[in-house]
Amino acid sequence: QVQLVESGGGLVQAGGSLRLSCAASGRTFSNYDMGWFRQAPGKEREFVAALRRSGGSTYYADSVKGRFTISRDNPKNTVYLQMNSLKPAGTAVYYCAAKILMYGSRWPTRDEYDYWGQGTQVTVSS
Repeated sequence: QVQLVESGGGLVQAGGSLRLSCAASGRTFSNYDMGWFRQAPGKEREFVAALRRSGGSTYYADSVKGRFTISRDNPKNTVYLQMNSLKPAGTAVYYCAAKILMYGSRWPTRDEYDYWGQGTQVTVSS
């Protein structure tokens, strides 16, 4: 079992920045690929960003490329999502997720992630 706890959400104006954190415990953090997802009211949970267990490879949704950065600090058992140039469309609950070692070049799908955090609210005002 892996426990994930997100933090860092809040209210920001359009164009502002936030950094989300996801602290992991329960198992060896370095065994997992990590991802960030978000879900707005009435919408499907959508992919935002992902990175490999080593932190050496990243993948972003087209909607956030160039504005968001995912990273991890394995000694601290923490993954981050730096969000810049935020837009009102980014208002959502943001979730971090963990996927046990993924072999090959394919990125895991939403339904393939093994563990999820409780989410943190991000609200972007216009």
